[in-house]
Amino acid sequence: MDSKVYFASQADEQEKETEKDKLDNIKEMGTVSVQEKGRNIHCLTVIGQIEGHMVLPPQNKTTKYEHVIPQLVAIEEDKNISGLLLVLNTVGGDVEAGLAIAEMIASMSKPTVSLVLGGGHSIGVPLAVSTNYSYIAPSATMTIHPLRLNGMIIGVPQTFEYFDRMQERVVEFVSKNSKIKKEDFRKLMLKTGELANDVGIVLFGQEAVNNGIIDEVGGLAGALKKLDELIEKYNEQKMESVRQ
Repeated sequence: MDSKVYFASQADEQEKETEKDKLDNIKEMGTVSVQEKGRNIHCLTVIGQIEGHMVLPPQNKTTKYEHVIPQLVAIEEDKNISGLLLVLNTVGGDVEAGLAIAEMIASMSKPTVSLVLGGGHSIGVPLAVSTNYSYIAPSATMTIHPLRLNGMIIGVPQTFEYFDRMQERVVEFVSKNSKIKKEDFRKLMLKTGELANDVGIVLFGQEAVNNGIIDEVGGLAGALKKLDELIEKYNEQKMESVRQ
């Protein structure tokens, strides 16, 4: 076989394998990397309910934290990946798992942008604000309410103290990674009359921005444009540090 033909067929096979890997990642993990204009953006989706230590029923649409955390480590370490686009449409879920993912995203050195589509409820709020810049679609909503516990609860003072401290972690994280003050976020969590038989509030796109939780109302084009700007700035800073 001619060497040119052989290498061409090998290249075709590798391209098919790469395309198959992309499709598998979209199907299994809800992730994809897009390489264009000299940069490689990794898109990570948080869809449905965030699954933590408890395995949810198979009919539930879930995002498993044991899948997300290794991906974040790989994104941070992969020199070919320029930035992360986090797309959210979640009802919330396991508080510790969601907060762990949010903490990891907030600690990444690479540029990150989030986009809330549909909903970023409950523990989805810390996830939405964990990136360098956040967007929310005009029709999207965010439900803010006090933390709830599911399953067996031991009725001792230590349990409630742990519960309060966990809630304070969420308040602290959101206020640290957005423009809203702790006191204002607590007021929204404890607001009455907005939710039936419960305390809390539902914010629509512009309301989330007005309250200082999300940076801007927008969609996919705006989020990608902002991420490009952050990547360009990040690369300039790296070059500057090399010169020094």
